[in-house]
Amino acid sequence: MFMRFFTELREAKVPVTLKEYLMLMEALDKVVIERSVDDFYYLSRSALVKDEKNLDKFDQVFSHVFKGLEKVEGAGTADIPAEWLRKISEKFLTEEEKAQIEAMGGFDKLMEALAERLKEQKERHEGGNKMIGTGGTSPFGANGYHPEGVRIGQDKGRHGKAVKVWDKREYKNLDDAVELGTRNIKVALRRLRKWVRDGAADELDLPGTIKGTAEKGYLDIQMRPERRNKISVLIFFDIGGSMDSHIKVCEELFSAARSEFKNMEFYYFHNCLYESVWKDNRRRHTEKLNTWDILHKYSSDYKVIFVGDATMSPYEITYPGGSVEHWNEEAGAIWMDRVAQIYEHMVWLNPTAERHWDYTPSIEVMKQLVNDRMFPLTIEGLDKAMRELAR
Repeated sequence: MFMRFFTELREAKVPVTLKEYLMLMEALDKVVIERSVDDFYYLSRSALVKDEKNLDKFDQVFSHVFKGLEKVEGAGTADIPAEWLRKISEKFLTEEEKAQIEAMGGFDKLMEALAERLKEQKERHEGGNKMIGTGGTSPFGANGYHPEGVRIGQDKGRHGKAVKVWDKREYKNLDDAVELGTRNIKVALRRLRKWVRDGAADELDLPGTIKGTAEKGYLDIQMRPERRNKISVLIFFDIGGSMDSHIKVCEELFSAARSEFKNMEFYYFHNCLYESVWKDNRRRHTEKLNTWDILHKYSSDYKVIFVGDATMSPYEITYPGGSVEHWNEEAGAIWMDRVAQIYEHMVWLNPTAERHWDYTPSIEVMKQLVNDRMFPLTIEGLDKAMRELAR
């Protein structure tokens, strides 16, 4: 059974090694956990999963391999505390439904009844209002209805009333191919770090204190500056037009970047970079900033990130006067080239799915201008972009 679990994890592209599998077997041999599905789930996840992005794949394989095991074990009162059930009920049940539960004798009676019926029941049960089965009104089972119950062996909820969902996937937003969230963006952005100790010495240097004390024979307290992320980031956000459909993911990226990079500057542009940018979209026509001033203000060690779908007429990039908003004296391609000449580390993040890029000529043009350093705005794409900037 465990070998099947191991092989299916490998087939699902979860990078599990034989050493990790043997470590899991050793832990089971030494009985480091109780004999329960939940304990084995957490133990195996800790031993076999090394990267957060694989947690969802692990959950799916675990559910598939061990499906049905929880029906035999672990459905008693000890696994679902009554106090936990009461708190859930206060949030989700109506007064009428609470009254129905109380009519049964309360949550304690509900869980005692489940344990008794597990002992009584010897075969599959369809319909009805007592045994554990499907399509009935018993508090226990699947594909039926009861105002408050324990769902067993059902792929998904139907009425949203189950207290315990055994096969719930907690990490379905951490896979490489799914949309980003603020938390996931922060995890990816952390690859772009350069730690230095700078500023006032206000942090205890424990190793230095121990070494100094041992050498001098008396307590030698040593302090050191706090460790900080020295990376400086300059972000340009495309705003308006086709980017309106990507506002949510751009807001999440902006929020995550602000929290991860203490030294970050941002500006807005539309479609392509031209001679001016702005900080406030409400005053974009009255309070523009000269792009040349921006490029001279920030040193060449800044990491530059462009965020935009690069979806426009190719003329907006390659010709003077191509902008749809104003007459630009110089082509956008010239301004992009200037940025590339000043800043060695530059990437473009595109919220449009990569499979659609070939159908938009302007995306190919922009890709060439950034030396093929355009990445999709997914977890995997953001991870690759941060690796590129960190080179």
